[in-house]
Amino acid sequence: MRVNDMSRAVVPFEQSTTLVLVVEMGAKSWLAAGNVPGVERQPMKKLEPDAAALLGLIERWRGEAIKAGQTIRRVVLAYEAGRDGFWLARWLIARGIEVHVIHSASVAVSRERKRAKTDRLDAAMLMRVFLGWLRGERGHCGMVAVPTLEEEDARRPSCERERLVNEKSRITNRMKSALARLQRAPNTGPNLMVRLLARVIAIAIETADMLVREILSRNWRDRRAVARYAGLTGSPDESGTKRREKGLTKAGNARVRRGLIQLAWRFLQFQKKSALAKWFWSRTEGPSGVRKTTMIVVLARKLLIALWRLVTTGEVPEGVVLRPAV
Repeated sequence: MRVNDMSRAVVPFEQSTTLVLVVEMGAKSWLAAGNVPGVERQPMKKLEPDAAALLGLIERWRGEAIKAGQTIRRVVLAYEAGRDGFWLARWLIARGIEVHVIHSASVAVSRERKRAKTDRLDAAMLMRVFLGWLRGERGHCGMVAVPTLEEEDARRPSCERERLVNEKSRITNRMKSALARLQRAPNTGPNLMVRLLARVIAIAIETADMLVREILSRNWRDRRAVARYAGLTGSPDESGTKRREKGLTKAGNARVRRGLIQLAWRFLQFQKKSALAKWFWSRTEGPSGVRKTTMIVVLARKLLIALWRLVTTGEVPEGVVLRPAV
């Protein structure tokens, strides 16, 4: 038995009885180009990314060939391997269409520095190389074997693991570079604030850097302005004798607000003997205690003010434990 090396077709190509199609596949649309026996023009049709619509177009072009007096004995379709995978090939093969998936790296492209590139030009190029492949000529393109659904599922765990390992390495390298930048920073100005905040147990270097760069290194008028910028102040609703709070304004810096609420929960875990932690637990414990999710926002606001005073005046919050100075 002769092995097909996928670099050329081994089945004889009869152009007068073969309907040939190529599809340039994009995220938002597909462009189908056809070589229809008996029809002089080479039709192109833009479609929604829908397999049923593509099958309908194949049948329409088959009908045009029959109307022109040709007999269609074979329908072949090709598209480039890429983001769409092999599901379309399997779907069309199950409906009697011969499908080939072109290896993208096997298609020769112009090396000109500036060349026109559109979906119509790409579809025309795919048609040329696919016709050459069907005629059995080498050097036009190579095909990829279409795996079964079971074979593709069996490959997925190793592929996913490789992507996750690469992503982990990328994130680790970015974190190392960020920490190295903080470590080499001069011990003055905002950098001194970062080092001082990082001495508070429960505050990591990244959280300290975010708070200083986003809010604490700015010149604020008073503590109300600090809380207002973080979006941790209330939204009063007053009309006549009616007075109520509508919750957080959420009009400030969302990144600071999220970071402070997360920090407030960590602060309760690592600074249990601080005055702020005792204040929180005294108002949330017992049958008449306030909901913790409500009071954590108040704690985050108080914590922000305390940290602002720490980096501006050096006042350490009562009961807060600091790491030894390096």
